[in-house]
Amino acid sequence: MPAAYRIQMTGLRKAFGATLALDGVNLSVAPGEVHALIGENGAGKSTLMKILSGVYRPDAGVMRLDGATYAPADPLDARRRGVVMVYQELALAPHLSVAANILLGVEPNLIGWIRRAELHRAARRALENLGHGEIDLDIPVSQLSMGAQQVVELARALISDARVVVLDEPTSSLAAADVPVLFAAIRRLREHGVSIIYISHFLEEIEQIAGDFTVLRDGRSVGGGRVGQVSRSRIIELMVGRGLSEMFPRVPHRLGRAVLELDALAAPGVASASLTLHRGEILGIAGLIGAGRTEMLRAIFGLAPVRSGRVTVLAVSSPARHSGSARGQTVTPAARLAEGVGFLSEDRKKEGLAQISSLADNLTLSNLRPYARFGWLNRQAQLRAAADWVSRLSIKTPAAAAPVGSLSGGNQQKVALARLLHSDCDVLLLDEPTRGIDVASKAQIYELMGTLAQAGKAILFVSSYLPELLGVCDNIAVMCRGRLGEKAPASAWTERRAMSAAMGEPV
Repeated sequence: MPAAYRIQMTGLRKAFGATLALDGVNLSVAPGEVHALIGENGAGKSTLMKILSGVYRPDAGVMRLDGATYAPADPLDARRRGVVMVYQELALAPHLSVAANILLGVEPNLIGWIRRAELHRAARRALENLGHGEIDLDIPVSQLSMGAQQVVELARALISDARVVVLDEPTSSLAAADVPVLFAAIRRLREHGVSIIYISHFLEEIEQIAGDFTVLRDGRSVGGGRVGQVSRSRIIELMVGRGLSEMFPRVPHRLGRAVLELDALAAPGVASASLTLHRGEILGIAGLIGAGRTEMLRAIFGLAPVRSGRVTVLAVSSPARHSGSARGQTVTPAARLAEGVGFLSEDRKKEGLAQISSLADNLTLSNLRPYARFGWLNRQAQLRAAADWVSRLSIKTPAAAAPVGSLSGGNQQKVALARLLHSDCDVLLLDEPTRGIDVASKAQIYELMGTLAQAGKAILFVSSYLPELLGVCDNIAVMCRGRLGEKAPASAWTERRAMSAAMGEPV
């Protein structure tokens, strides 16, 4: 008689020193079920899935796979037994080809020699099953967009004869048009009896794809049920331990004078972008992945050359903060920071944070002057300042001296944002600032953005999540194929209209 559950996790406990990450967690998933795992950053979701995928071993508790005791020695052992994990932070070998990444560790071979024709056929079949047969198998994955890299991660998971697939925020780097393709692939897996554990902070996604759900909070299983039979507000209450009255809190603020102007800016990936950003304004930039939104922010900040047009930074709080850059001028990120412009990268793992350095070092890295004297760093003053930001942004960490890489993804994002605030930037270029952040933390970020606008900061806010642009921004402009459209009040936009503009259709 087949087992009632594909995977059973009972009484799992895991501690890291004095920190109890899991405290008796239970989770059961049936064959052919899409089960949503929900919780704030730091709730224990990642730790639980790392135990399932063989990265960690539990301190207590048992696991069963199709009724048999399951205790993988390592991730490769878990994969061989049919448990595959796809992480939110991509785990690709950037120098290897797409095909090599998809079959990494399971390459078809004959007496040690890789059978390249068979490898290519298998890789092509996996990509076609995901609706992305157009991806070049021979180029290094480093040359792909983040959305395409995510597709490669999924193809690598699907290439094996998986019984359980764990998807950790799988749509966080995908364009909106790619999400239905992913969901179709998930449904095909479900039809073949594969169990899917789906981790996401987007409740509307969970309602579309999942059957049952489990909520973790502070390392414990605190509730669950059938998707659609429990309200969103109740799920959020389970996640945060209290009611969340407003998803998009608004802080009263008003627009002032202009602080940033783009005049027909052209740069790598940007055909033409013109806009005026005002003091106290939250200006949202919508568009599909690859439309040029990130490239525009990078050109403004000096991370990419300006081919033509002009970027002008106007004074806000200091007469010295006024500059312009046009074709032929070299503007560095350091110069932009000195002008009061700060940039938050969408890729916190590679360029947003120094993972092995402490939270305090990361937070103060852009402005160490208050803690340096005659070449010596006042470490205690630095730690006190970092602890203040930890408190103000509700960053979950054992200490300000803890390595930032040990924090959950959402808390790492808060550290990256705190660095800009610590540098007292007047213009904030935020590229997907809520990517990978839970519902409660998003609400905190939205409220913080409103508070900053109230204080006169100017925010250029790139996001692929239209509800937050509509709920938070004063004005919105849509980018399509490298060209930025005219901005309009957020009240004039709808999700349908913004998506039509992003796809180049009449609005």
